[in-house]
Amino acid sequence: MAERRKFKKRYCKYCEAKIDFIDFKDVEFLKNTLSERYKIMPRRLTGNCKRHQEMASSAIKRARHVALIPYIVDRKNVVESPFDEI
Repeated sequence: MAERRKFKKRYCKYCEAKIDFIDFKDVEFLKNTLSERYKIMPRRLTGNCKRHQEMASSAIKRARHVALIPYIVDRKNVVESPFDEI
């Protein structure tokens, strides 16, 4: 049988920092949950727990609505670090 890959257990960054509420105005803190094309990354990649992943996704959606974070990024103009422009 093929050997199973052993991955390092990912821990929730928000639980380690003991954060109770994720604010949508704190864009620097939300960038850990976004990809380079501003998509919300899944739990299996970020390591967030269910509670904090739901809070982060709703905060990102609120920040998009208030225009702090863009909805989409042009496919032809993908930047290395999209948060440099903010």
